[in-house]
Amino acid sequence: MPLALLALAVGAFGIGTTEFVMMGLLPDVADDLHISIPSAGHLVSAYALGVVIGAPLLAALTARMSRRTVLIALMALFVAGNALSAFAPGNASLLAARFLSGLPHGAFFGVGAVVATAMVPPERKARSVSLMFLGLTVANIAGVPAATLMGQHLGWRATFLAVSAIGLAAIASLALLIPRDHAPAPTAGLRGELAALRSLPVWLALGTTVAGFGALFAAYSYVTPMLTDTAGYAETSVTLLLALFGVGATAGNLLGGRLADHSLRATLFGGLASLVLVLFLFPLLMRAEWSAALAVALLGMAAFVTGSPLQLMVMEKASAAPSLASSANQAAFNLANAGGAWLGGLALSAGFGTTSPAPAGALLAVLGLGVAGVAYGVDRRRAVAHGGRVVAAHVPSAVETPSHR
Repeated sequence: MPLALLALAVGAFGIGTTEFVMMGLLPDVADDLHISIPSAGHLVSAYALGVVIGAPLLAALTARMSRRTVLIALMALFVAGNALSAFAPGNASLLAARFLSGLPHGAFFGVGAVVATAMVPPERKARSVSLMFLGLTVANIAGVPAATLMGQHLGWRATFLAVSAIGLAAIASLALLIPRDHAPAPTAGLRGELAALRSLPVWLALGTTVAGFGALFAAYSYVTPMLTDTAGYAETSVTLLLALFGVGATAGNLLGGRLADHSLRATLFGGLASLVLVLFLFPLLMRAEWSAALAVALLGMAAFVTGSPLQLMVMEKASAAPSLASSANQAAFNLANAGGAWLGGLALSAGFGTTSPAPAGALLAVLGLGVAGVAYGVDRRRAVAHGGRVVAAHVPSAVETPSHR
């Protein structure tokens, strides 16, 4: 695989670290800024809002620019947002800086996925996307725990300075390793990118992302009380168990990329089906410490097996203009985060028990399977209408390089 994928992974590592580290720093930030924990929690929401707004907006605004230039500019915006977070004098300015930090998140992954697939032959496209996402999953194993410890010992501002340094390293890597001929300006332009979003298959693919990863976050958002109240773990053990989730996610991401290169649809359906099974078994697995640890790892693996297939499916459906749709898929991931957490909270509020968010998430995964099935049916009808047949999903020629056409 091209060394240039390392540059994308470094950027993904920085983004993954800054996205999730705030959860561990909330008490320190709240104490330093003299605000309550719930008020500090708005800093998490501000970042997510930046992702949802920034993903399609920045992808649209940069539709005529070289993708290499876009990636470098997005990472520069990321560095600026984190540096401003480090020096924010108060809660309002920190909220604005966190929103700014979230703006480039979705567009970076969206455009990065298009660039990653352009650097490899067709039979390795899913693996190229999974290697970019590897930076995100490894951030949950190493980046977030290390950044949290740094914040606890050196102050939370030091954490955001360190993340800014990672961003600068990513900029240098992108400039040195991304070949200009593999990331030219798109030919479709803004009009073509917007036209791609008017396609029903694109929206069905985005809907599959929202339902599939919403299932994950319905359970994962409340996994700490499940581990402490049901499985009997001490609170001090939770950080290590969450690292197990990162290990499972990393393994699932790499496995999904390899399998999707052989059959995208089979990998997607298989991943969603395994997620349904894991979530339905979650309450049973939480009854013992050993099985609870296994459940956390399996949850990460089952969910992230679908990551690369979902990204490629959206790019496939967007056909000649994949950049905007690919970025919109990242906004869909964050909508899944918010929607899944909301659904899991409803199950808890209804009094169904500490582990009830997991079966609620399983129902969302079933919905994701249904939407994916509808998308497959639409593909079959269109293929029949054109006298063709349904074949293995393939990222369109718009994201291929001349050497691979």
